[in-house]
Amino acid sequence: MKNRTLSLILGGGVGSRLYPLTKDRSKPAVPIGGKYRLIDIPISNCLNSGFKKIYVLTQYNSASLNQHLKNTYHFDSFSSAFVDILAAEQTPSSKTWFQGTADAVRQSMHHLMQQDFEYVMVLSGDQLYQMNFDEMLQNHMDSKADLSIATLPVIAKDATAFGIMKVDDNNMITRFIEKPPMEFLPDWKSEVSDDCKLQNRHFLASMGIYIFSKDVLINLFEEFPYATDFGKEIIPSAIERGLKVQSYAFDGYWTDIGSIRSFFEANMALTDDLPKFNLFDNYNIVYTRPRLLAPSKIFGTRLDAAVLAEGCIVHARQIKNAVVGVRSRIGYNTTIENAIVMGNDYYESLDQILTTKDKNIMGIGDNCIIKNAIIDKNCRIGHNVSIVGDESLENIETDTYCLVDGIVVVKKGAAIPDVTVIGLVEEQESKTNPKKVQQQFVEQVMPGVVLDGFTLDKSLL
Repeated sequence: MKNRTLSLILGGGVGSRLYPLTKDRSKPAVPIGGKYRLIDIPISNCLNSGFKKIYVLTQYNSASLNQHLKNTYHFDSFSSAFVDILAAEQTPSSKTWFQGTADAVRQSMHHLMQQDFEYVMVLSGDQLYQMNFDEMLQNHMDSKADLSIATLPVIAKDATAFGIMKVDDNNMITRFIEKPPMEFLPDWKSEVSDDCKLQNRHFLASMGIYIFSKDVLINLFEEFPYATDFGKEIIPSAIERGLKVQSYAFDGYWTDIGSIRSFFEANMALTDDLPKFNLFDNYNIVYTRPRLLAPSKIFGTRLDAAVLAEGCIVHARQIKNAVVGVRSRIGYNTTIENAIVMGNDYYESLDQILTTKDKNIMGIGDNCIIKNAIIDKNCRIGHNVSIVGDESLENIETDTYCLVDGIVVVKKGAAIPDVTVIGLVEEQESKTNPKKVQQQFVEQVMPGVVLDGFTLDKSLL
């Protein structure tokens, strides 16, 4: 029945908790893991599970997301597979933007009805996980459920951010509450495995992954024409009406990328010796745009637990516990630790570099310290710059960066001048003489090309 199932991936709203990464892009378009975007995760899960009829519902800041989808997911003419965009639109029946998760699907139903299908799978575009949807669909059919919800045990601190439910002995959901206050939680504990009990994961949370039988979804929309959200309205109403709403237990790695802190930690987890989210898998492949970039080039850099994407030119002293994105340029004697460098969308040519003497080359300069930070794309970080986040620092926003939950986030395209200190003051631990570092530019000969008094290093071109 996979070929009779439509997968709908919700493109997300404003994404204010991921600001400033969502200043100019939607949540699913945020880069992750050096070379991917968040939208690649649910699409890859669909394709790996054999679900190849995929719609992405977009609305807010969707230009870069639309471009990524257009440039990435192509299928041959002999296949019924597709990844299509359903953008929010005005129609004779609706003059408003999507008002919530359920409203987005309702307003898209006239497009879905042009397909031949029996089931609708609704997914979020801002989660990190690897899951076989075929098993969930088979479980849904075998149990003759009207609605299936993927669930995961969570701790009390996290439970207030999710839909929490109670189930009976047959895994049918009997009660559901969306984002309960902390004082409500004692009444919402569920029976979980011994391992989950040891981890204090007593609460059964919705992962925001649903499978609806077609007729059930249509009837729910007809019965509740003004309901806008699945978690707050549609699901509780379905349970109250006595529909068979089933919990599908998932025991793998899953994290919701809902905040700067969760985004940062999910990236840092990719640098673990054996990361829970496996990018190195022959079967659960994470698909993304093929950029056809050159291999990365590294000069005397100590790499430790680093994820390095292709097309980089690196002269750094050390990169540790860090994710470095495509086309990144990192200067001499620079240290990057516990950080995300998203890279660049393009290379600057020699002519561009020579005509921009009043500003730094796109990338990270010499003698810098980048720690507990996220450097968004296309930034120009000067020489002798220190960017060090810490949980003791207060949240602030400037024209070029934000400090959120102890993490410094340099905004996309921002220029940070030479000798700038952001966050904590931390000295570079190196015996290297900065003058000798600069002299290396002179020693690597490129006749006739001089920039700021030093011969330009060919490897930076």
